[in-house]
Amino acid sequence: MAELDSSVEEVELDEARIEAIRAAVERADRGEISRLLEPLHAADIADLLEQVSASERRELLALWSGEIDGDVLSELDESIREEVIDSLPPEVVAEAVRELDTDDVVDILEDLEAPAQGKILDALELVDRVAVEQAMSFPEGSAGRLMQREVVVAPEHWTVGDAIDHLRGSDHLPDQFYHVILVDPRMKPLGYVTLGRVLSSRREVRLKDIVEDSFRTVQATEEESEIAYIFNQYHLISCPVVDANDRLVGVITIDDAMNVLDEQHEEEMLRLAGVGDEASVLDGPIETVRQRLPWLVVNLFTASISAFVISRFEATIAALVALAAVMPIVASTGGIAGTQSLAVAVRALATRDLTSSNAKRVVLRELAAGAINGMALALILGVVGTLVLGDPWMGLVLALAMITNQIVAAFGGVMVPLTLERFGLDPALASGTFVTTLTDVMGYLAFLGLATVVLL
Repeated sequence: MAELDSSVEEVELDEARIEAIRAAVERADRGEISRLLEPLHAADIADLLEQVSASERRELLALWSGEIDGDVLSELDESIREEVIDSLPPEVVAEAVRELDTDDVVDILEDLEAPAQGKILDALELVDRVAVEQAMSFPEGSAGRLMQREVVVAPEHWTVGDAIDHLRGSDHLPDQFYHVILVDPRMKPLGYVTLGRVLSSRREVRLKDIVEDSFRTVQATEEESEIAYIFNQYHLISCPVVDANDRLVGVITIDDAMNVLDEQHEEEMLRLAGVGDEASVLDGPIETVRQRLPWLVVNLFTASISAFVISRFEATIAALVALAAVMPIVASTGGIAGTQSLAVAVRALATRDLTSSNAKRVVLRELAAGAINGMALALILGVVGTLVLGDPWMGLVLALAMITNQIVAAFGGVMVPLTLERFGLDPALASGTFVTTLTDVMGYLAFLGLATVVLL
């Protein structure tokens, strides 16, 4: 077996290399820049462009733009992709996008303004441009946008030998494909065969005799979230896409489906934090304020509800000043518990592990967990409260309020996102505010109410 070329260098982007690249840019040393960037993966080059300042990015591209390829553009964060494309000479952009499959070109175009889109489209060959424009005609976030138009097909009567001869003689195979799709004369997909089965079967074996059981198709108008679910649920590696007449128009591969899953996870995390689903550390201050300020205003009003509840017990707090010092404990712990239940529920809704059929069981489980957690925390807090404050009744009030708020937090963490989804609202985006308000209000109400009854 031949040995791999030892001159091939595997290099990762680290702080030392970044600083060396910055120094080379400052000296305008094109040769050193190329030497430092050449062994890096496209994703690492994209990370470098994202980490440096805007002025450093412009200087680097001015010195090294000719080496930018399509993979780098595809890996760039959408917040700076348009800026990078505008900084590149037209011929560099043209050469870069010609290397990409149609799905990658569409992914780039989706995040660009019309002038930048035109720059990309003008760089494509006519056939590729038509394919990309057809893909862009499908709704945003649909399978038609996600699919690649380059597919490998074969008639169902072909043998393994026919397929191998076709693959070896073809000059226009996709960069990535995992199946040979069997089609009828009207281009309707009938099944698919993995490349592994093709290579491991005898030449005379018919393709239709070795098709995969996992075969299924999706409509071009199907939502991306549904595509990601299908891939994850049925362990697919690719899936043919059909039009309204069930004719093959493209294929979605596992890398694109997993990208959708990653984006969904990221969006859920950002929504739960109340910063919108497109927030990035690369955004400017104005964009950051635009994303965050509305939810801060909402939280300002919801926090006033807690303030109102506290104001109803002014006499109790005035009579027992120690209450002011310990009452945030109950509300804060309840907020954390509610966030824990909420995170699990929102994720379960996204993966369809939480549905109307098992909602009752999940709610009862969370209530049981909340009650057990509440009793454990109540025991600790009751003992500590009694010892520190010297008042066993104060310890009892803290303990009972903790149990109450833990149960409320567990219940709200599940029921709030379920209710929002039932009304067609995004549970990831809106649930956090409601659950936090619920646990704060109930925490203060339970503690101060019990204190009024028991201690006064």
